[in-house]
Amino acid sequence: MAVGLVVGVLAVVLASAAWVATVSFGRVHDAADAPAAPVVIVLGSQVRDGKPMKYLEGRLDAAVSLFESGRARAVLVSGDANGRSGNEIAAMTEYLVDAGIPSDRIVGDDYGLDTYDTCWRAATTFGVEKALVVSQGLHVSRAVALCRDAGIDVDGVDAECECNRLAVLRNFGREWLARPKAVLDLLSGREPAVVSPATDESTVTTR
Repeated sequence: MAVGLVVGVLAVVLASAAWVATVSFGRVHDAADAPAAPVVIVLGSQVRDGKPMKYLEGRLDAAVSLFESGRARAVLVSGDANGRSGNEIAAMTEYLVDAGIPSDRIVGDDYGLDTYDTCWRAATTFGVEKALVVSQGLHVSRAVALCRDAGIDVDGVDAECECNRLAVLRNFGREWLARPKAVLDLLSGREPAVVSPATDESTVTTR
């Protein structure tokens, strides 16, 4: 019984990993090699004392590079405005403005509570049709797969991170567990935790 359960869990994990790899194949790039798109989506992560922590800082630095090089004309920062570590959206916006990105080229989604919600809301609430999505490591591929399923023509950008080895290993393990959930979300067709109508701010992310 226990062996069968383990085999079943492994099968689900491997099948979901294969789906992510297939859907994201050829669509994950370094920041220097990323194609152009109207908007870059930055996935939120933990903040501390109102400032981005290392993972999030790396993603934001990649977004700044993409904006400055002309490969993105706007930035959609998506995360939890009421997260346990603090307001991710406020921290990301402040960081980008301090880095020189005009505030009118930044749009915040307070309810990107997970990657699935971010992609769903980017497409339906913010009208994103073509984008870059920034994260790190295996998460980039999953984000690409989920955003493509949401109808966005998306490429992923694998941002650098000056992170310690323990944090990298922890996120690596977490990512393998997140993939079966991503497939379950798609199969169930669930709506995001917060559904919002299309917003006028969508023009910033598409023009």
